[in-house]
Amino acid sequence: MRVLALTHGAAVGPGVFGDEVRTAGHELVEWSVPDGGEPPGGADAVLVFGGAMHPDQDEHHPWLADEHRFLAEALERGTPLLGVCLGAQMVARAAGAAVRRAAEPEIGWVPVELTAAAVDDPLFACVPRRFDAFEWHRYTYELPAGATELVRSAQCTQAFRLHNAWAIQFHAEVTEPQVEEWLARAPADEVPDAASLRAATRERIGEWNRLGRGLARSFLAAA
Repeated sequence: MRVLALTHGAAVGPGVFGDEVRTAGHELVEWSVPDGGEPPGGADAVLVFGGAMHPDQDEHHPWLADEHRFLAEALERGTPLLGVCLGAQMVARAAGAAVRRAAEPEIGWVPVELTAAAVDDPLFACVPRRFDAFEWHRYTYELPAGATELVRSAQCTQAFRLHNAWAIQFHAEVTEPQVEEWLARAPADEVPDAASLRAATRERIGEWNRLGRGLARSFLAAA
């Protein structure tokens, strides 16, 4: 299977999702959307990852409109999709849903809970009903028409399924080196207690990566 990964910066790549694609013997092809160019063709499944930009900033990042069209066409074709953070917001937008700034940012380890609909979902059926998810976002999305919500936090929706597409707001793909790089780049006022977040990540990342790999395996099986 040929899996296309849409990325939006060097520090927000496929992480453990990419590891699982390669371990399963599939081909992983990356398209750095901000760099321009045509998307690689022939994708059997698409992964869409995060970025520092927001999904409604077309005037600052004109390539977002190109990505929007690409994802809308993929949804119409029924290509299996999995969007992460910005990728989740872009999938929601491509499906016709509104995206907006969240009431409060979620950065760090945030408690989330599966909805009743997640029990039979191909990706989330084997995920614990409650878990702490690694988050780093200031935007959220409205559920697209016809979508099934799968995960929520106290703040906002965290995951949905729409036919053959899934979206997750949390960073299930992230590795400890990626978190370290994000912390190094973050303004001091964005993460006031970086030391505590770094320590919590060091303690939790092994279990978190196991959950992320499981989600990736389930998506590849569904695709």
